[in-house]
Amino acid sequence: MSNSKIQPHAPTLSPVLIKQAVIAALEEDLGLAGDLTSDATIPADTTATAVMNTREDGTISGINIAKAAFEEMDTSISFEALVVDGDRVKAGQDIARITGLARAVLGAERVALNYICHLSGIATYTSQFADRIAHTNARVCCTRKTIPGLRAFEKYAVKCGGGSNHRYGLDDAILIKDNHIAVAGGVKAAIDGARAFAGHLVKIEVEVDTLEQLKIVLDAGADVVMLDNMSLNQLREGVAMVDGRIPIEASGNVNINTIKEIAETGVDMISTSKITMSAPTLDLGLDIKIK
Repeated sequence: MSNSKIQPHAPTLSPVLIKQAVIAALEEDLGLAGDLTSDATIPADTTATAVMNTREDGTISGINIAKAAFEEMDTSISFEALVVDGDRVKAGQDIARITGLARAVLGAERVALNYICHLSGIATYTSQFADRIAHTNARVCCTRKTIPGLRAFEKYAVKCGGGSNHRYGLDDAILIKDNHIAVAGGVKAAIDGARAFAGHLVKIEVEVDTLEQLKIVLDAGADVVMLDNMSLNQLREGVAMVDGRIPIEASGNVNINTIKEIAETGVDMISTSKITMSAPTLDLGLDIKIK
């Protein structure tokens, strides 16, 4: 039997989601009258070649969405990707070459750039978090704090940057938080209710903010525990208490400066909204090549 570590598959996005998103974005931008500027200044049969490049170092995410935007605008456009999602790029590097009718190229430019700049920004920021904890076994995870309508894309970008995804929505896992515990009447009551309700494939995670609550969670038999807003010493104590019985997630006060010390406590996952909600866009541009 091979002892080699199994490598995860590259992240993927549904082509159906991509198509729906770029159509909606193009309709928003083109409106009822189309691209007035290009139509007014460029003859209909003029062709052009454009190069998309990056103005700063980063990690790419969304190249296939950019490609779909141009091809949805005009199926005859040629889009040559020079990188794949997850690639780390240097300032000045070309990442795609686009050739086709000039009006179509310019009509899709902003939609393509909006997606790839935003998603590459998330991938780039996530990679910075992941790099800080690469010497540990911990993984950085995103949360449900995403821009409405962009969750699948933003979570995809997190994976392109070397991060992991938490639940996608309210319907794919049970996460019992402080408000659920308060209404249910306690940690054990909430877990017992969840266990009676959940199907055998649904995981139950419980958020706790004290080590006393952690003991109850371990006795009640949750699948995952989240240690919320605990000090580094409390996290270490929590890891020792769990002793490998269930996965441990840390959350709260996680940023680019604190994640290394949190990971070194021995937790398995570290969740933060920073990688989706605070990531700056990656500066990418599109330039027409003049012959």
